[in-house]
Amino acid sequence: MVAAIALQLLLPDRLTAGPSWLLPALEAALLVGLVVATPRELEHEHLLRRRVALGLTALVSAANITSLALLTHELLHHGSPNGRELIVSGALIWLTNVIIFGLWYWETDRGGPGRRAAGHDAPPDFLFPQMQDDQIEPLDWRPGFIDYLYVSLTNAAAFSPTDTMPLSVTAKSMMGLQSIVSLVTIGLVVSRAVNILQ
Repeated sequence: MVAAIALQLLLPDRLTAGPSWLLPALEAALLVGLVVATPRELEHEHLLRRRVALGLTALVSAANITSLALLTHELLHHGSPNGRELIVSGALIWLTNVIIFGLWYWETDRGGPGRRAAGHDAPPDFLFPQMQDDQIEPLDWRPGFIDYLYVSLTNAAAFSPTDTMPLSVTAKSMMGLQSIVSLVTIGLVVSRAVNILQ
């Protein structure tokens, strides 16, 4: 989350909703609340922590999609002579997209990290390769944050699932939205910037 906030601070002022410091400051305040509410090691469900985490993730997601919309509007209606700034802005938005959706996947799969830690898993939202082969999976294997971040990265790069398949409507919807954000970022922003640089 700290990385996503830092990436937002690097965006030009015209690509942020309101003053460039306001949203990252609110996100930082929520993050502090999340750190305080989160125990050192998750052992059971924490409803307040989960609500704060989902709220913070939704806030950063909305900010990132707003930045992409502002950048797209600027490209389509005003043009931008600065190709390097476009590439940097597009890369920042794309990286934030990867981080945020990694958090979404981690927070939603099987009812969230608290339910998984307590052993009260809901049905899985994602089918990881380790869940498909008895030879590979350790009996106590559970996906960690890095597994969800990898799913997010491959989905954003390929615009589709790679080795981990979405099972639930929620997972499919999230992966679809992430693919659209990624496709717009790469397809529109980067291609326009490359044209400007040539």
